Amino acid sequence: MTDNLSLPAWQGRIDAGEGASALRWHQWVQPFADRQAPGTALVGLACDEGVSRNQGRTGARLGPPVLRKALANLAWRGERPVYDSGDVVCEGTDLEGAQWAYAQRVALLLEQGHLPLGVGGGHEIAYASFLGLAQHLRGLEEQPRIGILNFDAHFDLRHAEQSSSGTPFRQIAEYCEQAGMAFDYCCLGVSELNNTQALFEQAQRLNVRYRLDRQMQPWNIAAIEAFVDEFLAGIDHLYMTICLDVLPASQAPGVSAPSAHGVDLMVIEHLVRRAKASGKLRMADVAELNPALDQDLRTAKIGARLLASLVD
Repeated sequence: MTDNLSLPAWQGRIDAGEGASALRWHQWVQPFADRQAPGTALVGLACDEGVSRNQGRTGARLGPPVLRKALANLAWRGERPVYDSGDVVCEGTDLEGAQWAYAQRVALLLEQGHLPLGVGGGHEIAYASFLGLAQHLRGLEEQPRIGILNFDAHFDLRHAEQSSSGTPFRQIAEYCEQAGMAFDYCCLGVSELNNTQALFEQAQRLNVRYRLDRQMQPWNIAAIEAFVDEFLAGIDHLYMTICLDVLPASQAPGVSAPSAHGVDLMVIEHLVRRAKASGKLRMADVAELNPALDQDLRTAKIGARLLASLVD
């Protein structure tokens, strides 16, 4: 179920003549080991069984190593440690087993004081990320107030017999109901034409807060900021997940379901940074990179930039 850490992913340019302030990610990231100083910890879910079950274009299981490669050569400006804890790999069609193993890895990282950053993989990573976070927090609080901030063209609230990339937030809603926890879900960038009326009705029943892609324009940024700030004010712990298909297809072609409209990277990154600045972020992930469908590594580079924006 689990791969060992592959350090060759962390290779790149070295500007030795420019001194210690010319570091890049590949020179800073360390392999994860138990009981290290708290920092940021990458954890991959190499899986697209959920995409397959959701009748999407497969290939996202190859996303984690490509995202690492895109991160490797970025300039490093942080101070806290960054660790790579490797990938949980979906064996065959055992999506549920992979999600459980990934959730246990996330819970371990949180218990040791790290900020886990999930690297997908299909958006089935969201249910696994939440499971790990909830497991950790429920060991500390009876009913933790966890808010889910999802940047996505889709609600991912589908009803299905099996877990898939289209079901994670419905599964989280069911988990919260069983655990006696509030289901606080905010979805930004929803495509009105790519979610059925049934999904909008489901979102209404579950009191989902959302904004459509056409509402998330730079000229409307103050209203969007206020909307996000209000959501964040009502929670104690934030789980943030970024589905790369929220971006326009011209910016992010390497996804299962490219967006005809989408939300510009400038807006997404601004809101990601704003949410992180709340001090409530406990877990985040980036999902749906499909390297086989990418062009000039455009989507991978955006995914890497968004991951980097979450690191101090």
